[in-house]
Amino acid sequence: MRPVTEQWFAHRTFQYPAWTPQSLVRAKAGRRVSVVLPALDEEETVGAIVAAIVPLTLGDTPLVDEVVVVDSGSTDRTIEVAAAAGARVVRRTDVVPELPPLPGKGEVLWRSLAATTGDLIVFIDSDLVDFDPAFVPSLLGPLLTVPGVGLVKGFYRRPLRLETPDEESLEHGGGRVTELLARPLLAALCPELSGVVQPLGGEYAATRALLESVPFAPGYGVEIGLLLDTHARLGLSGISQVNLGVRKHRNRNLLQLGAMARQILAAALHRCGSADSGASLTQFLQVGGEWLPTSTDIEVTERPPMREVLGARDRLR
Repeated sequence: MRPVTEQWFAHRTFQYPAWTPQSLVRAKAGRRVSVVLPALDEEETVGAIVAAIVPLTLGDTPLVDEVVVVDSGSTDRTIEVAAAAGARVVRRTDVVPELPPLPGKGEVLWRSLAATTGDLIVFIDSDLVDFDPAFVPSLLGPLLTVPGVGLVKGFYRRPLRLETPDEESLEHGGGRVTELLARPLLAALCPELSGVVQPLGGEYAATRALLESVPFAPGYGVEIGLLLDTHARLGLSGISQVNLGVRKHRNRNLLQLGAMARQILAAALHRCGSADSGASLTQFLQVGGEWLPTSTDIEVTERPPMREVLGARDRLR
């Protein structure tokens, strides 16, 4: 790593976060905290995650002021399960309803800014298994106690949950898109960010002021986009990272990861001033004895900063 990145890593990386909800409540100083879970057909996992976070909302001086699940069009019981566990559930079509929704995770996170009230927002993926509620105070710690930090990324060991758990490599085999695309991409385009352990991780926290000031990629490019935009606005010192231990979730197959990588690349190119072709991704499946092409459309249109959208709405009113 470059010296500037080594210095950042030493001062903005928390390997053993020890913040407690009680200590952070005192540091909130009147600020509100929202925890947001984007969800699409996650009835098997979302309830346990919400139930683990809800205790942080209890008491006279809670650490978390609201837990919001933003549904992206689920066809299973995600909405019912999340509500029963104690979350406020919002459908993406009910937020900024004047704009037809685009597909993708980033779209849901972007709309969540108009559905929440927190000065600080914690994003947690809703497909996690064996979720640890300590994720929340750990992610909030730097935002509440380190001046100038606007974005906190979580990092973790990511086991690869396949059918052969006896293989040693599976204990660290998750994050394939990170190692094959995101890390080389950052080394080439923005080497100062080479010290970020999990640039694509879905568990992170940020200030509303930052989130409302930057554009959002609609799909899986949202995380790389936020990281690059934060660096451009706040510099390295505005970013921190915390060790969250272990993250287990539903692993995707290689075709799905390829489509994800295509979206990430589009978001990165956009921020580096390079035009994306907008072309769909062509992959190949073996059917019988033949290899046949299959295409996945990629949405490259980005949502503008939410502050601009809400400001335009207020002016119309």
